[in-house]
Amino acid sequence: MWEEGNFQQTVMTAVIPIFIPHEGCPHRCAFCNQRYTRSAPPITAEEVQQAIRAWLARFSPERRAKKPQIAFYGGSFTALPQPRQDELLQAARPFLDSGQAGGIRLSTRPDAMDATTAQRLKAAGVRLVELGVQSCDDAVLAQAGRGHDFTASLAASGVIRDAGLQLGWQLLVGLPGEGFSGIRRMAQECERVRPDCIRLYPLLVLRGSQLAADWQAGRFQPLTLAKAVVFCAFLKKRLDAAGLAIIRLGLQTGPELEAETLAGPLHPAFGELVASRVMFQKARKLLAVQPEQPCTLHLAPQDLSLFIGLKRANLKRLAALADQGLIARFRLQPDPGLSRGSLTRCALQ
Repeated sequence: MWEEGNFQQTVMTAVIPIFIPHEGCPHRCAFCNQRYTRSAPPITAEEVQQAIRAWLARFSPERRAKKPQIAFYGGSFTALPQPRQDELLQAARPFLDSGQAGGIRLSTRPDAMDATTAQRLKAAGVRLVELGVQSCDDAVLAQAGRGHDFTASLAASGVIRDAGLQLGWQLLVGLPGEGFSGIRRMAQECERVRPDCIRLYPLLVLRGSQLAADWQAGRFQPLTLAKAVVFCAFLKKRLDAAGLAIIRLGLQTGPELEAETLAGPLHPAFGELVASRVMFQKARKLLAVQPEQPCTLHLAPQDLSLFIGLKRANLKRLAALADQGLIARFRLQPDPGLSRGSLTRCALQ
């Protein structure tokens, strides 16, 4: 039979994704185009089990031994009629009972979660619930047509935690009406609530959405790629410092998303751009300490490309600070003993 296992491993375990696009959602948010794009019929219980078996067959024995989680993504799961929820959860249950999967995770709307629902999910084998919080600003949420305020996100987060489930937040960066003060509020609320995992997505203008009409009429301009990177770098730096887990930074690109995106900061390596920006900021700060003294910057070997930056962007930024002479004051030293994202300074002797 399935057992809860190591609670701390829930967030970072491998997942078997099952997509239920737009099922259950009672709203049409300004940024959403899923009703426009959806043409396939809802997935059946048999198809859920076929997909799970196919994913398990692809995994290596080592990965299967870690008991991947079955993840229902794409729709507002708990806004589905309860019989439909039960159908999907029961389709996954045999894989939990046999020990082939370590639990279920799902995503939903904050206003479709209460204490009774959270307890029912826990009994069905759910271990993590991700909430589409999107913004922490009520005015921004209203302008996006979310149909709930931030209080609903806090209340849903509370009942998820009270049920003994892990909590995820999904946040959109660049919604209409949101400026840097809203991004700072996001960081503050994440630090206060401390979700077990966080996804940060830059807002894109998708074909068929209300934002597409607003963009075409000149009423809305999405963030530039540069500004989206700056905003997300600020969030990443704050959340990393708080010890919070960002499990996704940027959207998974592909032909379908590229075809549906009319405008906005779509980039196949968005997460890398953000991490590289954070690395540059760390380097600049360290090099400003005793600026006349040459030094060695130590970093994890895997982070060398992040330090250099895409198309050597960070080295070019440092070289552009010619008046400070930063580019000539240091050498890089990979250190296998350092964790990813670390950067330390040591004076040259």
